[in-house]
Amino acid sequence: MSTLVPENRPTSSRVPLPEGTIPVGLALLVAGVATYAFFKVGASAVGGDEEFKPISALWFATFALAPGFFIPLEQELGRALASRRALGRGGQPVVGRVVRLGAVLAGVVTIVIICASPVITSSYFDGNWIMLLALLAAFAAYAPAHLARGICSGSGRFRDYAIVMGSDGVVRIVLCVALATVGIKAAGAYGFAVALAPMFGLFVVYRRGALRTEPGPEATWGEVTPNLGWLLGGSVCAAALLNAGPIATALMADASEDEMVTQFSYGVLLARVPLFLFQAVQAALLPRLSRQAARGEYAEFRNGLKRLMTVVAVVGVVGTTGAFILGPWAIEVVYGADLGGRTLAMLALGSALYMVALATAQAVIALHGHALVALGWLMGIIAFLLGTWLSSDDLFRRVEVGLLASSVAAVVSFAIALRYKLAEGVAPDTESMFEAITDMPFEA
Repeated sequence: MSTLVPENRPTSSRVPLPEGTIPVGLALLVAGVATYAFFKVGASAVGGDEEFKPISALWFATFALAPGFFIPLEQELGRALASRRALGRGGQPVVGRVVRLGAVLAGVVTIVIICASPVITSSYFDGNWIMLLALLAAFAAYAPAHLARGICSGSGRFRDYAIVMGSDGVVRIVLCVALATVGIKAAGAYGFAVALAPMFGLFVVYRRGALRTEPGPEATWGEVTPNLGWLLGGSVCAAALLNAGPIATALMADASEDEMVTQFSYGVLLARVPLFLFQAVQAALLPRLSRQAARGEYAEFRNGLKRLMTVVAVVGVVGTTGAFILGPWAIEVVYGADLGGRTLAMLALGSALYMVALATAQAVIALHGHALVALGWLMGIIAFLLGTWLSSDDLFRRVEVGLLASSVAAVVSFAIALRYKLAEGVAPDTESMFEAITDMPFEA
């Protein structure tokens, strides 16, 4: 999402976000529904939860890696293009710099994955090398997709941004249904449906000319990377925490627990429903916060932030209560899985606290606390590792405790950081609000 004015409209001190809210919100909704459908259809197509485990493992690894490494590039590219557009300067040199940086980053991560491939394949994919290849393909496909989103948001082309985001989920479920219809049961085929899905939207917006930028003054690295290091560190940790539960269960489970691992993944997806609602809340409330920040209305900004936190808390309480009471019934109806109310409530509570942490982290970024946010998410990683290691011998419970501990640690860290930045009297500006609003490591 972006804090940009529409093309061919005069700029002002306002930051009129709402023109991008509807298409991006719809894209999020479509992608979310497609996610739940993919897990339902995919598990049935390959023959059950046990056979679906490597696909589920690929899914969560993909969305831990790709958003973690590429959302910061998307953020900084969009911010730099928006700044140039406001000054009437072409953004082509900025795009060139970020594309080169993205290629280097993708290359480094790919080399690390290849070097660690024997361990990853044996420990995580149960010896399935096709899924390792699908992971590499997915990482390579999502790199240009995120850069395309940065170009679209930075240029004010919100419909094209929504096409890239929403078509990913649609293409994935279409490919899944097509494979199931012709009777293909090989997990690798569905893995590549995950990996290649973002390429369709990328091709569409390219053909529409939405990725074109105008020539302009040469860009310096300082123009495109002022906060990239801190954003990258925080994003990698945040995306890793968001997907840590299924990844940890896949790594720690033995061969007889494959079905349990897949069912736990269903529970994680169910627990993410409040996160979808949170994104809708953001779409409604953050535009006003952006305008207040740009106008210097800091008292109103603080009141608006308090309202956002109140809504987040209400969504979290409702989500946790609903998971405990209705979760076992819902997950049995949708996925035929057998998970207890306690497990689902613990996952929902961890998700709710993660939501609070994310909202608080965005406020800290808006107040130029990028380093403090990276540190807070690192504290969450440490808490997850300690909680998972020390809490229990039961597979599900130790991961649930780890997830809950990580969210609590992140919330506490960000609350302290926010209090510190507010006491300093630091004021948000348009660019810091842009980075805050687009700091969303949650991918459908």
